[in-house]
Amino acid sequence: MPGFFVIKMSLKITTTITPQDRGFQYGDGFFTTAAIKSGKVEHWDLHLTRLQSCAKVLYFPKIDWQQLQFECEKHAIGHELAVLKVVITRGEGGRGYQAPDEPSLNVIVSVLPFPTHYADWQAQGIKVSTSNVKLGHQPLLAGLKTLNRLEQVMIKQDAKQFTDSHDVIVLDIHNQVIETSAGNLIGFNNGELFTPKLSKAGIKGVYLSALQQVNTIIEVEESIGFWTDMDALFTCNSLMELVPIIQLDAKQFELEAALIVQQSLMSSLHA
Repeated sequence: MPGFFVIKMSLKITTTITPQDRGFQYGDGFFTTAAIKSGKVEHWDLHLTRLQSCAKVLYFPKIDWQQLQFECEKHAIGHELAVLKVVITRGEGGRGYQAPDEPSLNVIVSVLPFPTHYADWQAQGIKVSTSNVKLGHQPLLAGLKTLNRLEQVMIKQDAKQFTDSHDVIVLDIHNQVIETSAGNLIGFNNGELFTPKLSKAGIKGVYLSALQQVNTIIEVEESIGFWTDMDALFTCNSLMELVPIIQLDAKQFELEAALIVQQSLMSSLHA
């Protein structure tokens, strides 16, 4: 099986995509990344909702979601633990930024190896530093996983200087905490759960959405001091799931306390 394949919405399937694709030219598209476990895509319903939300905001034409689900489920079979990535672009055509009136969409589906270090992160926790790169505000796209993640690329480049850290916390231009470089942030304090509000910047992750379906998680706009006062702090996404943060800059958090909260939250998804 190839590393990726392209679904034309006309049902044509190929393993090629051209440089004229608007995803390459302008980042005209969106994506999601899911875990495959025991041959099934985890939280597929939430990944599908994410894709549908992006398609609506970006004025994409009608997409055959049933066909996409069928192809993803088919290619997940036989994989005990892997990563499924779905990228949807507007295809080729149009004049400059102006999209074609009747685009022929491309859906690129990849099955990739699962990151091996996430199990250690879950058990041992990670250290994070505060990034020097700050997120701009674009309320129209906030929360969505669109293409052209140049801010995230710059954040990852900046993070290389923090050699003792595993990841970074990212602020917006008003110094409000938004997320980590590749995950959402969840804090636990005095029995309550908190996460940054993502109405102006950031990406709303599927794992956070799954947790919010079965837990009350308060969305807040707060600076770094609010988060360093937490009893426990976590980063999460669909692949790493829920990872304790044991140090944020100079502030340390107790791993044992975090693991108790982690177990409770992860168990809530299977109750």
